[in-house]
Amino acid sequence: MSTPSAAPVDPLAVLKGLAALRRLTGTYPPGHPMIGQKLKEIGDASAAHLQHSEVLRIDVIRGDVFLDSVPTSTEGQANQQLIAQLAALGVDSIHITRGVELDEFLSVAEFLWQFNGSGDSVAYQLAARNVRHISVGRLVPLDTRWRAQQWPDAPTAPLDADYAESILRAQQTFEDAAAGKPIDVVTVRDLVQLLIHKVARSNAALGQILAVKQYENLTYCHSVNVSVLSLMLGKQVGLDETTQAALVEAALLHDVGKTQIPLEIVKKPGVLDKNERKTIESHTTLGAEILVQTSGLHPLTPTIALEHHRGVKGTGYPDLGNAIPHPMSQIVSVADIYEAITGARTYQDPTPPERACLIMARLAGEKLNTALVKTFVNAITFFPLGSLVRTSRNELGLVIATNQGDPLHPVLRLLDQLTYEPTDRLNTALRDASGTYERHISQSVPVPEGLDVRGMLEAA
Repeated sequence: MSTPSAAPVDPLAVLKGLAALRRLTGTYPPGHPMIGQKLKEIGDASAAHLQHSEVLRIDVIRGDVFLDSVPTSTEGQANQQLIAQLAALGVDSIHITRGVELDEFLSVAEFLWQFNGSGDSVAYQLAARNVRHISVGRLVPLDTRWRAQQWPDAPTAPLDADYAESILRAQQTFEDAAAGKPIDVVTVRDLVQLLIHKVARSNAALGQILAVKQYENLTYCHSVNVSVLSLMLGKQVGLDETTQAALVEAALLHDVGKTQIPLEIVKKPGVLDKNERKTIESHTTLGAEILVQTSGLHPLTPTIALEHHRGVKGTGYPDLGNAIPHPMSQIVSVADIYEAITGARTYQDPTPPERACLIMARLAGEKLNTALVKTFVNAITFFPLGSLVRTSRNELGLVIATNQGDPLHPVLRLLDQLTYEPTDRLNTALRDASGTYERHISQSVPVPEGLDVRGMLEAA
């Protein structure tokens, strides 16, 4: 089964449409055909996105436009003028939820035409106009750590033994690199073998890697997870065992350059300024330099460290012209992005796997290799091992197995709603006599502290 198409919307087109509608409502009388046409354009663009997501989030952060936390190109003078116009109105954030009506867009445009910054709150004034599915506001960047969510630096729940050992070994490797010590290639090789032959074959470990991570997975945890995810994808595309080992090594060390970046920048809870962004982006070249000087590594390992933030169209950083990244770099990029957005950060909560898959689908073709994204999503599924979900029949269950070719309908271990004690096993891919699915997954649910996910996965 292929990845469901996540009809991408151009956030700039929505912003331009809203700005144009604002001008039209101030120029023409209600009901004018030009107003109706612009309303339809905005409504159609939003509806395409809301078919696949509950919310359309457009945020402008220091001149960059983000769609659902993913940056969008704003090159061009007209785009910069548009952003400046919205900023002058105090508009940095427009969130549209499913169920929005065209009249709400019209009311927002009329409000923006008349808005002078005074009076009651924007939310109150919009509510008075019967706007229930659109919020408009100004973003306030978090520039002090005490105002941000504090997450632990590593997993706190009991871990699969081999997975826990791999994290400890990776931590030591990265701490040595941070201290300026040479990378121990023997340790790296042993860790690669541990990841390939034990961690990647453990359902309990995979469940802890694939599901939402309630910790700030910085360099060493993140790198272990990316290694396993890269291996899963590498197997799916048919890499032989030797190449798989090379891929795991490169994925494990792809972020080693971050050991040379000040931690206050890596963990900054607010938006990075230009100098900080340049510093964090330098981790690719710093990592490549460290790895080039380490004898005994696979020749591609420095290349992947250099290229893993490069897009398939030659965009991204570092600037290498129009050079397309190596196919192995493209594999690590897919794993890297999924792992990052399903993990916690000081500036954002972890993203549920099903939404992470949709974000990646929107990046396919521009930043990520489309075929690799489809293969990855089908391999890990929208509801991976270890996810806690609720079905369309209001059943609560832990994902204990996946159905190949049907990423939306996993196998569950049902749980008692009050005690979380495991009960029956349920395959959500079952269909009735007419061929219709008997149930669907309706949502992901946060895993409560103390739930023995590892034990249930091992038992499965």
